[in-house]
Formats: sequence, structure tokens, C-alpha cells
Amino acid sequence: MANNQGSNGQKQAEVVVVMVPFPAQGHLNQLLHLSRLILSYNIPVHFASSAIHNRQAMLRIHGWDADPNSVSNIHFHDFLIPPFLSPPPNPNSPNKFPSHLQPLFDASLHLRHPMGALLRELSSKARRVIVINDSMMAYVVQDVVSIPNAESYTFHSVSAFAFFLYLWEAMGKLPLNNIPKDLPSLESCFTNEFLDFIALHCGFQKLSSGSLYNTCRIIEGPYLDLMEKIEGDKKHWAFGPFNPVTIPVNKCSSGRPHKCLEWLYKQAPNSVIYVSFGTTTAMEEEQIKELAIGLEKSEQKFIWVLRDADKGDVFDGEVRKAELPKGFEERVKNRGMVVRDWAPQLEILSHPSTGAFMSHCGWNSCMESITMGVPIAAWPMASDQPRNTVLIAQLLKVGIVVKKWSHMNQIVTSSSVENALKMLMASKEGDAIRKRAADLGGAVRRSLDRGGVSCMELDSFISHITR
Repeated sequence: MANNQGSNGQKQAEVVVVMVPFPAQGHLNQLLHLSRLILSYNIPVHFASSAIHNRQAMLRIHGWDADPNSVSNIHFHDFLIPPFLSPPPNPNSPNKFPSHLQPLFDASLHLRHPMGALLRELSSKARRVIVINDSMMAYVVQDVVSIPNAESYTFHSVSAFAFFLYLWEAMGKLPLNNIPKDLPSLESCFTNEFLDFIALHCGFQKLSSGSLYNTCRIIEGPYLDLMEKIEGDKKHWAFGPFNPVTIPVNKCSSGRPHKCLEWLYKQAPNSVIYVSFGTTTAMEEEQIKELAIGLEKSEQKFIWVLRDADKGDVFDGEVRKAELPKGFEERVKNRGMVVRDWAPQLEILSHPSTGAFMSHCGWNSCMESITMGVPIAAWPMASDQPRNTVLIAQLLKVGIVVKKWSHMNQIVTSSSVENALKMLMASKEGDAIRKRAADLGGAVRRSLDRGGVSCMELDSFISHITR
């Protein structure tokens, strides 16, 4: 039985929303941020996942200081899943997709029956039950169709551009003006096991009543319009960014600012590059060494988050501590910082001293960077990241490419890192990219204001589910 935490003071609810996240950090994070937005309409929100992944999501949430009561107002349901293997990532794997998480992904399928029981229980107490499920949890929520007063909406955790390309390729690549030439292939983006996992869920996605995206029409309007033409029977809502866009100064979610923020406060505006490759990237020792040398030779200020990829259970045992070149941290101590624990990414990106973000281009990181007006040095690793790189660098022109996907099996040399950082941080071309990023970030933040395009779209979705 679920462990129902949070406030239980509600009487008979008109409408309740149930969030069903995929148990990986970039997915958990986005639906937890969306929970906060829906709570602002006084709609009860239930967040249902395994106990360890609910704990992970709550422990790592950041940027909520302006609204500290949100987490306590969410009903968390801790479900049991069968024991699963939680091996460490393999940094030397030729494919950078986090295949070590597959046992967790497979175990998540067992959430179907407890999820169905929760939905039936809620349906007896509310006029309507709205399920917002990650696209990779469609199998788990399939029983929605057997509950008369319930309906589901699929959340796509990737960019609208990347998802549109999947649809476009499946339909035979009809000629369109909006498609860039030389698109990165999907080779090495996924494992065969994960492609089979995706295929399982695709059949059940047809049962949903519409699609939701953590994006904004200012960023991806043309691709949302194209999808609505292709899937004319389904509504598509884009009311991102889900993450908070106003971060209180001199605060951090843990109370006292993280040590890297205390260091940031002492730096000049736009002078620091933030380096982080997300929660699913395991970098080989040779590549870590080249990156370190490149950072050192660039003479740019930096914060480098050097963590191993998450295991399926992030609370399970030791993690690899990557080796840095001898004396590196001592030599760069006056202009750089290496962070080996969880870093408050939103607070770092929103800080005026942060001038660029070297990133794997996971969509969560892209949206946070775009929102805060920070240009991206794109270094894709797997999944949707190579195509997000096209959107960032080629279409939006708010970043540069550090690693081309056609060179996916090659080490990025220290000189390539050095040259990319100098171009983005210390050149006229870099200044122009930073200006475009700042302008786009401002427009995206304004889209959440009353009367803004994302605000109106969220209002539209709330009106639809409370009809």
C-alpha cells in the first residue's frame, strides 16, 4: 500500500492530478517542478513513484526557496517495486547511453498494479482524476481507460524539436522547410534494450488525451505547430519552463548557500563557465584528463561538477571518484572549483557571474540554461542530446558545438576544449551568442507573466482538465 505523505485536509476534490514520473533524475525533476505549477491553481497533486525515487526527487529539488511550502503540499505515494540490480556505470562503454539503468527501467513496469489501485481509490473521491505520466510510463498507467472519470496526458521529457523528428522520420521524412540538413543520426543514441522498452510504451501512448511539453512556443513554436498538424486529433500544450525562473539571491535550497555559490558571489559578471554533464554521463579517465587540461589552458574561470552517473538506486553504496591530473586543483584554485557532490544547477545558472554552460544538452539542462539566458557549449552524449544540440547551436543560435555527433567515438582534445571556451567566453562571436541567449531568456521568462504565451497555455490546460 502506498505511503501517503503530505497534507490530507482536502474534502471531496473536484479534480485531482496524479504525476507518474519515469524514475531517472531528468524526468523526476521536470514533473516535480510541474507539480508546483499545478498546485498554484489549488488543485491537489499526487506524486507516485518508488520510495527511493520519491526520496531522490525531493532531496535534489532546487530553486523552490521562494515557495518553500510546495513540497509539503504534494501527496507523495511510495510504491514498492521488485529488487533490481544497481550496477555502477561503465565509463568505457562505446555507447554513452546509461544502459546500467535498464534493470531499474524494467522494474518500473511493476508499478502498474499499485498505480491502478491508487487511481481507482482517488476516482471514488474526486469528480475527475487527471493522470500526467511520463511517456516512458504509458504501460504503467494503461488502466486509466477502465476508470470512467479518469483521463491521462503524456508528458514528453524531450524537446518538441526532438520529438517531432521522431514522428517525422516514422512518417517517411516528408519534405519540410523547417528541417535542418545533416541531422545527427540516432546511431549510438540508445541501446537495443531501451529501444524495445520505448516500443512497449508507444502502443499505450495512444490511450492518452493529449501531450505536454516542458518548452515554450517562443523557443519551439514551429515544431509544436507541425506536430499539431500531424496529430490533429490530440491537443499539444507547451507551458514551460516548468522550473522556477526567479531564484532568491544569496539563498540555496539547503538553507546555507552551497560552497560553489559562495565562490560565485566573488566573481565578475559573466566570467565563469559552468561545466556539468548531467546525471547519466560517465566519462572515461582519458576524456576527464583532456577536459581538465583544456579548462586549465583556457585560463577561464569555471565550476566543474565532476560526478559519476547516477546508479539506479542513488543511495546504494560508493561511487567512483574520477582522477584528475596531478596538481590540477592546486594549480587552478584561484580561478576554478571542482564540485564532486550534488550541485544547485538552477542557482548557478541564474547567478550573474555565470557566463556559459558546457553541457551534454539534456533537455532539462537546456531549458534551465535558456531560461536563465546562459549560452551553451554543447557536448552531446546520447539519447535526444545530439538533436538538442542542433536546436541550440544551429536553429536558436544560443550556443556552440564542442563535439560533433559524427565524431561520437573520438576523444575531445584539450585544445578543442580550450578553443571552444575562449571563443564563447572571450571573443566578439561569443559576445553575440551571449546577447542572443540573454534576449531569448528574457522573452521566455516573460512568457510566464500574466498574459504571456506560456501562462495562457497553462491556463488553457487547467481550464481543460477542470471543465
